[in-house]
Amino acid sequence: MALRDRLSALGLSLPEPPKALAAYVPAVMSGGWCFTAGQLPLKDGRLLAEGRVGAEVDTDTAYQAARQCALNAISVAAAAAGGPDRLARVVKVVGFVQSADDFHGQPGVINGASELLESLFAEAGRHARSAVGTNA
Repeated sequence: MALRDRLSALGLSLPEPPKALAAYVPAVMSGGWCFTAGQLPLKDGRLLAEGRVGAEVDTDTAYQAARQCALNAISVAAAAAGGPDRLARVVKVVGFVQSADDFHGQPGVINGASELLESLFAEAGRHARSAVGTNA
């Protein structure tokens, strides 16, 4: 099944690729590989969440924000690769979670991205991953 069809089956569509917010590009192709820059949880030009998980942001909101980050990453990768159906697999996810000092649930937050990628790419969506807490 094509990626567009899998997105549609989940009631999703790819957003417009977010533009770079500083001195970088959102995605770069090198050979058959596509490397994406970090993605914020932007939807329709607005942040879905702002603040520290475990303080100003609850874990469900953060999980949904991670899903949006994954959709944004797919969008910029598809634009760089020449279309969503040119994306064959996910290799690595690195997720940074702005966290309160006593929050230790970063893996659960980044599951929002990981579970979406597996739903969209099936076995090819299973990936290596880092889930990192940060203070800012």
